[in-house]
Parts: sequence; structure tokens; C-alpha cells
Amino acid sequence: MDIQLEKLELMKLLKETENPSVINAIKKIFQKEEKDWWGDLTEEQKEFLEESLKQADNGEVHDFNAFIEPYLK
Repeated sequence: MDIQLEKLELMKLLKETENPSVINAIKKIFQKEEKDWWGDLTEEQKEFLEESLKQADNGEVHDFNAFIEPYLK
């Protein structure tokens, strides 16, 4: 089914409902979708990612294709 058509059908259902629990359930779905995953990381994971970003900013990176090429032969 076309995604735009599905959206329109959902909007129609939402418009017609008078059930607050349905509306709250939909809100929760979107809140979960927008969740910030950073808070779920351990301090060790955060430090690793921050260090990785610093290395990338400093040009301390390797080209993946050059790295993997010897293993593809």
C-alpha cells in the first residue's frame, strides 16, 4: 500500500477517535521514536565515541577501501 495513503487513513482514524487512551498511545510511540540514545550509553562508551570524533576531526582516519582491499583478494 502507498505510504501516503496509509498516512491519510491514519489521520482520518485519529481525527474520528474520541478515545484518549488511543491518542496517548500514539503520542508514546512518537516519543519513543524521538528518544535520545546518548543517555543510554555507559561512560566508557561515551568516552570512546568522543575520542573517535576527536580523531576524525584531526584527520586520524583510514580509508576503509584501502584497509579492506588486501582481504578481498
